[in-house]
Amino acid sequence: MRSFDSLSQREVLALAISLEEEDERIYADFADGLREDFPATAAIFSGMREEESGHRRRLIELSQAKFGDHIPLIRRQDVRGFVDRKPVWLFRPLRLETVRGTAESMEVETRRFYERASARSQDASIRQLLDDLAQEERGHEQRAEELTEDKLRPSAKEQEDAANRRLFVLQIVQPGLAGLMDGSVSTLAPVFAAAFATHRPWDAFLVGLAASIGAGISMGFAEALSDDGSLTGRGHPWMRGLVCGLMTALGGIGHTLPFMIPSFRAALTAAIAVVVVELGLITWIRNRYMETPPLSAALQVGLGGALVFATGILIGSS
Repeated sequence: MRSFDSLSQREVLALAISLEEEDERIYADFADGLREDFPATAAIFSGMREEESGHRRRLIELSQAKFGDHIPLIRRQDVRGFVDRKPVWLFRPLRLETVRGTAESMEVETRRFYERASARSQDASIRQLLDDLAQEERGHEQRAEELTEDKLRPSAKEQEDAANRRLFVLQIVQPGLAGLMDGSVSTLAPVFAAAFATHRPWDAFLVGLAASIGAGISMGFAEALSDDGSLTGRGHPWMRGLVCGLMTALGGIGHTLPFMIPSFRAALTAAIAVVVVELGLITWIRNRYMETPPLSAALQVGLGGALVFATGILIGSS
């Protein structure tokens, strides 16, 4: 790996050509990945891809005029100082926030490259082109705003916001809700059974902690291995598994923590209060994101929680 300052003028131009080609292909990947759910934003990135293609052509023409037809293959990973980029195909389906954040960081990095390359260039024509490209990279944000005004009409923006919300529900809310429900409800029986069987809060805490962590691991792997998300649009399986596993563990630990209180009666009262809050939160999420009617959601969650809670008390008291 070489340092940037060790590159010759020819190598700087070759690197710039490689960077523009990579940016062009990334924007093309963004446009392709967003076209189905976010067509207006896909059109924006298609326009940015065309700009990067124009930059590359100008760099190639100058390189040919200065150094001949052969352009050395110098890539960003060959030079120290560049940020590693995760390939686009690894994080499909694409999320708007991820894509826009990545595009912004790309523009900043490329602009800084041109500014630094221009500052050390001794050739007037090379320096002029690099200065021009730095200015154009500075104007990319403005250009994106112009494209947004042109392509992203209010109706299109509403459609994209709705599509983005659907993806958020599929990839985050659904696995998180499944984990929270499993952790909050399924661990009620062992925690309260241990509490009523021993009347020792610490024993109940250990049982609840083990049940919560075990359930989190189990649910996390089950969700991650259910499907790869390529056909369902549910996102990367390991991300879903992580969300589901963490929410499962959190749901169980919530009503387990009160049993750290030494007093059995105080611990039991606090744990029951936490259970009510957990079930209320699950009801709200089902109503807010899954569009389940409030009464129906409350009855479903409350009935399931009550049955499991009663099971734990009966077994613990027997």
